[in-house]
Amino acid sequence: MQLSAMRAYAKRRGWKVAIEEKEVGSGAKTRPKREELLCAARRRDVDAIVVWRLDRWGRSLLDLIGTLQELYAVGVGFVSLTEALDMTTPGGRALAGMLAVFAEFERDILRDRVKAGIAQARKEGRPHGRPATVTQHAQEISSLFASGTSKRQIASKFGISRSSVRRMLVARRARGKKIA
Repeated sequence: MQLSAMRAYAKRRGWKVAIEEKEVGSGAKTRPKREELLCAARRRDVDAIVVWRLDRWGRSLLDLIGTLQELYAVGVGFVSLTEALDMTTPGGRALAGMLAVFAEFERDILRDRVKAGIAQARKEGRPHGRPATVTQHAQEISSLFASGTSKRQIASKFGISRSSVRRMLVARRARGKKIA
């Protein structure tokens, strides 16, 4: 149903369908077909991209706005049939501009909330941020290093970065703990 509606739209506009992509996998992190289509747009192999719904193209507002801006920059139109968003027209480009304003507003609100949450956590003395994974292995890391195991090998064994191993060893040495 979706493909036939998009084909009919292209035909009404007098456009030739160059590529048809059907990607299945809701919520997928990587979307290779979409990336191939973006590459085709960057090469200017296509003049416009037609989708059934905006959520079929972008998984988040930020992703959607970013790709729409990129398509506009390379001169490729974008049409969403369900939402009647047509970036090949001045009205559609104006609507996309308004979406960009709301996306920026959303980013600003999110940033302010994160900062407020961090400030509140600090005020209450609660830890915040990503928990340190290296501390749970500190004793074993120290023992391995003291026995001659390289930082790279230790990092590989625990699935952490070499710099995390180095920072942990330096911190233990600074606190006067024996590394053995």
